[in-house]
Amino acid sequence: MATPTAPSKPSTSFLPAKSWQHFVAGGLGGMCGAIVTSPFDVVKTRLQSDLFRENRTAVGVMRSGGGATATVVASAPRVGGLLWNFVETGHILRDIYRYESPKALFKGLGPTLVGVVPARSINFFTYGNGKRIIADNFNHGQENTYVHLTAAAIAGILTGTATNPIWVVKTRLQLAVDAAAAKSAPSFSFTPSYSAQNVIAEGNSHVLGGSWRTIKQIMREEGVRGFYKGLSASYLGVTEGTIQWVLYERLKKLSAGTEGQGGVAEWFGMLGSAGTAKCVASLITYPHEVLRTRLRQPRVNGVLKYTGLWQTLKLVIAEEGARSLYGGLSAHLMRVVPNAAVMYSIYEGILRWGGS
Repeated sequence: MATPTAPSKPSTSFLPAKSWQHFVAGGLGGMCGAIVTSPFDVVKTRLQSDLFRENRTAVGVMRSGGGATATVVASAPRVGGLLWNFVETGHILRDIYRYESPKALFKGLGPTLVGVVPARSINFFTYGNGKRIIADNFNHGQENTYVHLTAAAIAGILTGTATNPIWVVKTRLQLAVDAAAAKSAPSFSFTPSYSAQNVIAEGNSHVLGGSWRTIKQIMREEGVRGFYKGLSASYLGVTEGTIQWVLYERLKKLSAGTEGQGGVAEWFGMLGSAGTAKCVASLITYPHEVLRTRLRQPRVNGVLKYTGLWQTLKLVIAEEGARSLYGGLSAHLMRVVPNAAVMYSIYEGILRWGGS
């Protein structure tokens, strides 16, 4: 006679079963994506900053009076469209590789990895478990757009607050250029602006020494508050993560027919959902990226140019025009779209492997 099995006890844990898988999967996916796309992150940061200027002025010499008198003529830099911006990104990558070193393409990767792993872990953990908790407690166990939106917003705020100091250090490292490299770069390369020369000199002795020297410099010159530069813009950027998660969930439903089929169809369904969601979210919310980078810039000649979100927005538009709010967009898209595809694929793959 079979022995009756004892009824299973209801779980007393607040978190869903195997909630740790979201933490591990998010961190691993973020790490792989950051390594693959690091060079585009360096280019994006420099394009967003006003400490770097693209100097593509064509210079010619005109002689008159039998060649006795020479006049230098400088033409205006060429302004290109969106397609040219993608070509331009390739030129900047080439110049960094040629005049700084191949390692310069991975500047700030250390702080990026230190930041990406916990940031993605926190974000995916909070969102993945948060949507289930919110649905179970407030929506009769059913997920919908409002559940996804709420979970994504909470995840974005927690992630931004916890990891902002790491991104400040990463930005400072990526804006630092060796003085010798700056002098050897030709006039047509993407070189630091005149206003950044003091930053370059400091970068030689402080920033380029590594993350620890940068941390000490920020602490000495700006105090603890210096590590939270750009936090207001990060909170504004929560809208990007929210749009990305909600759109990703919708696109996953549209491609649900490919799940379980394996092979190319399922793979492209997952990649397409992740890449499209990130691309659309980035295009809608990109200006906050530029504002955040400006707020995290170091002092120039002891002066902090950008002091607040609204002040930065008005100053950038007044000095450079609204178009500058999309500086570095091409490099950003070339980085974040494949980054999202890699990250979400690894995330979903680990969850499926673990049976979550």
